[in-house]
Amino acid sequence: MSDNRSIRIAYIGGGSQNFGWQFISALSGEELQGTVMLYDIDKQLSLMNEVIGNKMREQETNKSDIVYIATDTIEDALTDADFVILSISEGTLDEKINDIYLPEKFGIVQSSAENAGPGGIIRALRTIPSYIKIAEAIKEKCPDAWVINLTNPMNICLMTLYDVFPEIKAFGSTNEPFASTELIADFISKESNLPKVHRREIKTNLVGINGFSFFTEIYYNGEDVMDIYTKFNKNFSEMGYEKHTNEFKNNPLASGNLVKFDMFMRYNAITAADDRHVAECCPPWYLSTQKNAQNWKIGMMNSNYMKRRKLELADAAKKLMNGESELKTGYAGTDIVNQIKALMGMKNLVTNVDTVNKGQASNLPLGAIVQTNALISKNSVKPVVSGELPEELMILAARQISNQKILMKAAKEKDLDIAFNAFLNDTLMTLPIDSATELYKEMLSGIRSHLIYYCN
Repeated sequence: MSDNRSIRIAYIGGGSQNFGWQFISALSGEELQGTVMLYDIDKQLSLMNEVIGNKMREQETNKSDIVYIATDTIEDALTDADFVILSISEGTLDEKINDIYLPEKFGIVQSSAENAGPGGIIRALRTIPSYIKIAEAIKEKCPDAWVINLTNPMNICLMTLYDVFPEIKAFGSTNEPFASTELIADFISKESNLPKVHRREIKTNLVGINGFSFFTEIYYNGEDVMDIYTKFNKNFSEMGYEKHTNEFKNNPLASGNLVKFDMFMRYNAITAADDRHVAECCPPWYLSTQKNAQNWKIGMMNSNYMKRRKLELADAAKKLMNGESELKTGYAGTDIVNQIKALMGMKNLVTNVDTVNKGQASNLPLGAIVQTNALISKNSVKPVVSGELPEELMILAARQISNQKILMKAAKEKDLDIAFNAFLNDTLMTLPIDSATELYKEMLSGIRSHLIYYCN
C-alpha cells in the first residue's frame, strides 16, 4: 500500500447489483483513498457500477476518495491488489431456478439451495471450476492480498481457494448473524425498557459452520443475558417474532424465527444463521412439504421472486445511472469495510469470519471451514477460541462438513460419481437410490456448460 489509507481493491463479481451497491455505499462513508477494480463476466454490469461508484464522489456526504474502474479481464483487476472481494453468483437465472424446482418435482423442498440440499450440491459443482481459476489468478497476480469471500456455498469456495493456493490469506465474511444479534438486541430493549439497543452492543460466543452456526453465550454491558433471551424465546415460540407480519410469505429472505426458537428449546443454543439456511442443514423437520415450511414461517426462495428481483435491480440501476436516485452514504449492514480498515491497522475489530478450524471450534474437525468470531487487526485474522457445539448440533454440522470434503474429492478427481455420494448423503435427501439417481442426472443435464472441467 502506498500509505496507511490508500488501497487497491479487486472486486470479482464487480457488477453486483446487491452487495456491490452496499459496498460502494459503505466505502463512501470512510476517509479512505484508492481504487476499486471491478471485474465481472458481464462487462456491462461492471461498467454500470463504475458509473454508480464514481457518482458517489459528487455527493456532499461522501468522505472517500475512491475511483472505480471496470476491467476487461480478471488479471487486470487482480494485479497488485491489496484486497480481493469475491462476490460471484455462478449460473444463469434458469439454472438457479432449477436448483429449487427440480428437487421439488421429486418431493424435496428447499428454502434457499445455496449451501445445502440437492440444489446446494449442484451449485457447488458449478462454482468450483470458477474458483479454481480465481485462486490461480490470485496466486499469480496478488499473492499477498487479503481475500474476502462472500460467495455461497461459502465453505466450498474457501476450500477450493485453500486447495489451489495453500498460502492464500482468505476468509469468509457474511452478515448472516447480524439479524440474530438484532433480534437479541430487540429482546434486551423490551426487557430493559430501553429505546434502542444496537446489535453491536451484543457480545457473543459464536461456533458452527456457515449456514449452521450458533451463539452459545450472549452478553450486554458485560452481563450474561441468556436468561432474558430464554424468556422471550418461550414467549414467542408458538406465534413467532416478525417485524412485519407474514412478510415471509412474499419475501424469501424473511422468517418468523420459529426454527430459531424451536432449536433453542431443544439444544439451548441460539441459531446465528437464519431459519432458511438452518432448516436445510437438518433432516426435513421443517421442510417436509411447502405447507410444513409455511407453518414454520420460513421464507422460501422461488422463481417469481427471483425474476421480479432481477427486474427491480435492473430498474434501480438505470435510476442510479441517470441520477433519478442515489445511494446513501455509509451503509452499515456489512462489516467488509471495517474488516479492510482493521487489516490496514486503522482499528481492531471482533466480528464473525469463516476460516480453517485450527482448534477454535473444538469438537468440529480440524482443517474444516468453521464460523466463529475473530480478532482482526493489522495484517492479521485470529479466530477466537469458541469451544464446543452441543453434541446433537455437532453431529448435524459434521455431516455437512463430510459432504463438503466429498465434493472437494470429486472436484480433485474430476469424478461426478463421487459427487453423487454427497448428493445421496445430504440431510434433505429422502429418495430411494433409483429416484435420487434420476434427479441427479436431470440436475446435471441442466448445468452441462459448467461440467467441462469434470470431463477433461
